[in-house]
Amino acid sequence: MNYYEKLAARTRAVGAPLCVGLDPAFEKHRVEDVVAFNRAIIEATAPYTACYKPNIAFYEQWGLPGLRALEETLAAIPPDIPVIGDVKRGDMGNTAKGYARAMFEHWNFDAITLHGYLGLESVEPYLAYEGRGLYLMCRTSNPGAVDLQYAEVQSEGGVRPLYEHFGLVQTSWSDRIGLVVGATAPTELRHIRELLPRTSFLVPGVGAQGGSAAECMTAGWAGPGSLAVSASRSILYASEGPDFAEAAGRAARKLRDEMVAAAGSPV
Repeated sequence: MNYYEKLAARTRAVGAPLCVGLDPAFEKHRVEDVVAFNRAIIEATAPYTACYKPNIAFYEQWGLPGLRALEETLAAIPPDIPVIGDVKRGDMGNTAKGYARAMFEHWNFDAITLHGYLGLESVEPYLAYEGRGLYLMCRTSNPGAVDLQYAEVQSEGGVRPLYEHFGLVQTSWSDRIGLVVGATAPTELRHIRELLPRTSFLVPGVGAQGGSAAECMTAGWAGPGSLAVSASRSILYASEGPDFAEAAGRAARKLRDEMVAAAGSPV
């Protein structure tokens, strides 16, 4: 079973494509407490979660102890739930081969995020790992996306904004390449879905960044495996009291239910 099949199966099991970002905030935790925090979050949110997405920066910030916490966190995730390593690598040659080896042989992520700006040769080392998914940057969720991603370029079908060109070119390299399209840009998400009806999208930015899970479903849903709609802070820190895990579970269930309602029924 490849990553996208695993994501589709898990999406059907929980009824919606909720992705929970396991991103512990440096200012809120001691590194020695991170694993227990993450385990509690996983236990509370797993009934509603199609996939998890740890951003490796939130573990690297503590150095080696943080990486050990990531290793223990990954071990706590049930094996039927796919894991996206949010790593955003973007180099080529032997460097890319080294990154690919680390991401898929050591960390054993089911899928990862990448930058494709250097072209196909920067992505080929990751494609060598059969069954793994790749999400390449397209239209990101941050406000600064407008600084570069809307530059007009000559592309398939005429002049397009750069993010559309990236989407069309990058997905032509392999059917295992998906795209990162921010939840804060639902109009663009809808348009990219029209251009690429069978591509899987990782959609970050729900919750703290202002994106709407329901709008993501309306704009981008194309069946199980087509979306992973991600929220991090709004779930992990729904409460910072002793009931934090229960609050995280409620927040995850609420987002799952919003997506079910937008779809009209569990998917």
